[in-house]
Amino acid sequence: MAPEDGDVLVAAGGDGTVNEVVNGLVGRDDPAESPPLGIIPLGTANVLAAEIGLAAEPGAVARCLAEGSVRPVSVGQAGDRVFTMMVGCGFDARVVAAVSPALKRRIGKGAYVWESARQIWRFGFPDYRVTLDGVERHAASAIVAKGHYYGGRFVCAPEARLEDPVFQVCLFERRGAWNAVRYALALSLGRLAKLPDVQVVPAREVRIDGPQGDPLQGDGDVIGQLPIVIRLLPDALRLVMPPDR
Repeated sequence: MAPEDGDVLVAAGGDGTVNEVVNGLVGRDDPAESPPLGIIPLGTANVLAAEIGLAAEPGAVARCLAEGSVRPVSVGQAGDRVFTMMVGCGFDARVVAAVSPALKRRIGKGAYVWESARQIWRFGFPDYRVTLDGVERHAASAIVAKGHYYGGRFVCAPEARLEDPVFQVCLFERRGAWNAVRYALALSLGRLAKLPDVQVVPAREVRIDGPQGDPLQGDGDVIGQLPIVIRLLPDALRLVMPPDR
């Protein structure tokens, strides 16, 4: 059965599962020929479901799939991989790369907290060169966002929206373990974008240079290595949104 033979393609799982399905859908000659993507949020986390306002409650999911509206959204492409919500380099990417799959299965999101505590003293906090539409910047970490949520319902890039044909790039300017902790606390308190050393810059193309082979996390999994170029794919995916969104 070909993807275009169905009315809706439904992905049941977390962000990693949804990302794999999106990579199978995006890149076809005409996005209109592919079925829209519906989501059943499961897994460790589903930030995309949170972004569109889709609750995990079965009735809400059924109503979304049966009565929801189909809207085109822009996605990002990092190397040969597509992402819907974000990619990141630096400390968060190192945590994602090092987290234990077995521990993740046992304690879910707690595995990331545990690995963050381990990596905070092991990570070298190198400098990253981030080029935004040809303008070079430097950062201790960077997150290229398509949606405003990060790691659940924490707000990283307040102006980022799936429908907008632009990235919002969060640049964390200060290096070191203490600053990583400070950024994490500000994120949990909803004050990240208010910090003077966190810049959120719109861009349509991003190149990230850093230590050769450093991991790049996308939608919660490692999807590439540095150096890498990240480009926008406008209206490349049709997504089923809740009817009251």
